[in-house]
This record gives sequence, C-alpha cells and structure tokens, in this order.
Amino acid sequence: QVQLVESGGGLVQAGGSLRLSCLVSGSIFSDLTMAWYRQAPGKQRELVAGVTRRGSTSFADSVRERFTISRDNAKNMVYLQMNSLKPEDTAVYYCAGRWFYDTGPYRYWGQGTQVTVSS
Repeated sequence: QVQLVESGGGLVQAGGSLRLSCLVSGSIFSDLTMAWYRQAPGKQRELVAGVTRRGSTSFADSVRERFTISRDNAKNMVYLQMNSLKPEDTAVYYCAGRWFYDTGPYRYWGQGTQVTVSS
C-alpha cells in the first residue's frame, strides 16, 4: 500500500514563499515518478511540476521560474519550493506518484494541503 502525505501548506502574502513536502511510504520510492498537482475552487486539477526517478524536472508554464521540484530518495521525500507566490496560486496542492514505466494517469495520491496566497 503506497501512501503519500503532504505537509507545508498555509497562508502567505503575495510575493512570499512556501515549501511543500511529501513523504512516501510503502513502496520503492526511487522507482516512482513524482509530481505535484493543484486544484483551485471551481477549476480542474492541473499538473504543476514533475520529477522523474533520475531527477529530470518539468513545470507548468504558469509556475516556471518560480517553483522548483526536488526529491530525496534517501528520505522518500519530494518537495515543491514555491517562490514569488501570487494569489492565483491559491489551491489545494496534491502530491502524486506512479511507477517509472507507467505512462498513464498518476496512480497514487496524497490527501492534499491548502495553499492560500493573499493579495
């Protein structure tokens, strides 16, 4: 049973920073491709950033240059460093994982953590 638990959300003023963390248990973490998604009220869930098991990263255009995704395979952790936050970044952020050979939808999900950016 793969479990993902996010932490680090909260309330921050525009221009501020937050770091989200996701602890993964119950699997060989190094074999997982990991990602962060977000869902704002009334909007569809969207992919924010992803990191392969080898550390290659990708970002949505809306967060490129502001967000960084990283992983620590020794600690079974994945992080999302969010800088220069904007009110439009307000959303519930979800950690997600899938096996490195899997090209379908992400299979494993955390419960989400709320990020609120005030103007």
